[in-house]
Amino acid sequence: MNEALFKKYNVPVPRYTSYPTANEFEPFDAHRYLKAVETSNDAAADNISFYIHVPFCRHLCHYCGCNSVAMAQPKRIEEYFETLHKEIDLLLPHLRKDRRISQIHYGGGSPSSMPLPLIRGINEHLLSAFSTIDKPEIAIECHPGYLESNDWQYLLDSGFNRFSLGIQDFNTDVLSTVNRRPSLLPVADIMEILRKGGAKVNFDFIYGLPKQTTTEFVSTIQTAISLHPNRLVTFSYAHLPSLFKRQMILEKAGLPLQTEKLKMFEEASKMLQSAGYVPIGMDHFVLPDDDLNVALQHHTLHRNFQGYCPRRITAQVYAFGVSGISQLDAAYAQNTKDISAYMAQVNAGQMPIQRGYALVPWQRITREVIECIMCNNAINWHDMAQRLHVSVGEIKQAIHYNEAELQTLQADGLIAFDADSVEITPDGLPFVRNVAAAFDPMMRHNHRLFSKPV
Repeated sequence: MNEALFKKYNVPVPRYTSYPTANEFEPFDAHRYLKAVETSNDAAADNISFYIHVPFCRHLCHYCGCNSVAMAQPKRIEEYFETLHKEIDLLLPHLRKDRRISQIHYGGGSPSSMPLPLIRGINEHLLSAFSTIDKPEIAIECHPGYLESNDWQYLLDSGFNRFSLGIQDFNTDVLSTVNRRPSLLPVADIMEILRKGGAKVNFDFIYGLPKQTTTEFVSTIQTAISLHPNRLVTFSYAHLPSLFKRQMILEKAGLPLQTEKLKMFEEASKMLQSAGYVPIGMDHFVLPDDDLNVALQHHTLHRNFQGYCPRRITAQVYAFGVSGISQLDAAYAQNTKDISAYMAQVNAGQMPIQRGYALVPWQRITREVIECIMCNNAINWHDMAQRLHVSVGEIKQAIHYNEAELQTLQADGLIAFDADSVEITPDGLPFVRNVAAAFDPMMRHNHRLFSKPV
């Protein structure tokens, strides 16, 4: 990567897991949320995606920026899951019964660290309420440090067909420094169990942590390649200690220089592509036959808070649990981040909504533009206009189209564009967030806190 480009573009910009970003959310209430839910029944994309947030972790990793808390007493955990069931029952009457589930996703925290029958019970509750599309994705984020062989099999028997293993690094010194427990079983043994069960497997890694070097991270990626997961994700560590106080511990341990961090990403990317993996978006690498690559080739890749997904399973997201964010056709709504408040509100028969955002028409257009560039690395203005039933002029007016800004990006080698289209170049892929920001009118005078791309 050109060092001058790195210095110029490795600046804080939104991750664009939503548009507008969660930083823009404002006070919202249950009445507005349920009105948006009922409106969502008539949206063009009417499949259902459920997200369940489980905030508890047996140990809190120092790098974590998620809404997670230390493991509670067993009774408290059971009460939390009872509350999840009640929240589901509060929402279900507002959803049209002929809609179908295309995706269920568990995140956290460490959902796999919970008593697994509690997880299975949520699946059964949701799957008993709706039919599913053919081959829905039932996914769970797993901390492999606590699961025995029979636990992995139990999750398979509970209906899960995609597993994201939060490995983060194979180097135990790195894991010890960031307070993360290594895998209880050899990862090769886990892979054998899950493959026999017909599941797809993702590996998640973080680069930019203390004690990581390019040589060390290359070794981790080489080990990962030998295990042949379906997808591999290399997350850039986002150091924001002003927001996440635990991260201050890592400053004492010493973070790698930005130049070293860049080399980790570059070498990992080269190795993965040499091994046959295809880059997706900013940080995903997938096997050629993976659904994400097939969607990319057809320019039908999508993205939500749970990650990249093909339009086949794309759906509006209805979230349950503390801090969960519902991602609907015309609105976002986030549950309270306080567990006690969450449980009290739901047990009182109230939806626990605290923040959200209702999109106006120009923002819905901008969302489509940003999602298209973030996922598919290209925009054809005429194709998008046809799909949105608007004119090209209306799209460009919504995003405050600035040709001079695009000319700068093109001169720097990040994009190629003309009057009809924009395309990210290979050199521009690490900075796709910067390109997306060029189409975001809300970034013109935005001073909120974001992370760097690399």
